[in-house]
Amino acid sequence: MQKSLATPIRIAFVITELDPGGAERALTQLVLDLDKSEWEPHVICLGPRGHFAAVLESANIPVICLNARGVISVPRVLVRLWHELSRMRPAIVQTFLFHANLLGRIAARLAGVKIVVSGLRVAEHRSPWYGRLDRWTTRLVTTNVCVSQGVADFSKNVVGLIAAKLVVIPNGVDFERFANAKPADLGQFGIPAGSRVFIAIGRLEHQKGFDVLIESIALLKPLPDNLFFLVVGDGPDLGKLQLLAGKHRITDHILFAGRREDIPSLLAASSALILSSRWEGMPNVVLEAMAAGRPVIATQVEGIPELVQDGVTGLTVPVENSAALATAIQRLLARREFLIAFGNASQAFAKKEFAITATTASYANLYFRLLAEQGSRSAS
Repeated sequence: MQKSLATPIRIAFVITELDPGGAERALTQLVLDLDKSEWEPHVICLGPRGHFAAVLESANIPVICLNARGVISVPRVLVRLWHELSRMRPAIVQTFLFHANLLGRIAARLAGVKIVVSGLRVAEHRSPWYGRLDRWTTRLVTTNVCVSQGVADFSKNVVGLIAAKLVVIPNGVDFERFANAKPADLGQFGIPAGSRVFIAIGRLEHQKGFDVLIESIALLKPLPDNLFFLVVGDGPDLGKLQLLAGKHRITDHILFAGRREDIPSLLAASSALILSSRWEGMPNVVLEAMAAGRPVIATQVEGIPELVQDGVTGLTVPVENSAALATAIQRLLARREFLIAFGNASQAFAKKEFAITATTASYANLYFRLLAEQGSRSAS
């Protein structure tokens, strides 16, 4: 790919928030890994200052946080974003997550930015309004980057986005960070040494299906004394999930650890990862578990067919099927050799197919191509 002579090229990354999360970590990794002799990245966060703001600033990446506080602040944030982009004059605006995608493309058009790349991180089933707003504003977008073929298919077939504007760039994983992590001491959660531990990681909300996971664990009763399920994350459904675990009398076996920063070490100390989501895009936590050499049990949501090979790197089950999920858990419990074989295959697959350097290179090549196409149109 021929590169622009005007380097470094200024690019504005706009994201809804910078708190710990898959999309936020992916943006941070991309911004940090871009060649700074070629790119001059700036980050604008719609919400208040989050965890990754300090990470970016420590690498001398300028960060602006617009302190959005719900729907009532949308007009103010849109105007502020427009003014920041007008002042910054980036060659490209790259947005991540729905609210940043929507406001970012409008503000970029008002600011006269010619190239707008939206990041489609999930097949959003929550409300049809997400898809309608994406479809109604698609003319403001140059290219949509989908994190998986499943998201691209959903965006084309369900949302109705233009196929020619869809590009698939899978998530990448910092392989060494997870492959070489030292196991955490799970005694801090009251888990005895030598126990079998299945870990589930994510925001505690409807999308992630933790209620289905709890129902599946209940189907395994009576539970062995040395079997535990560690749920890592926080969110609005915490109280509801704790009540559900109490209803099924499994509170001694399911532990809620809250939000944690030591995910690599927790994965290293666990037997397997469980993903019980109702919908996804390409879940980073699955890639991280695979890099850690852990087998994965996952629902058949978007992105999973591209990651988990059923019976090779893990097991896949239908969405919202607690009985099938319980059967998959029991299968791994009954055959220790599956844990070892699936884990080894997972790690080899993640290392070969999902290197973070390949993801960064794909984004950079896309940006250079869009700049070249824009230059050709301007010259004609």
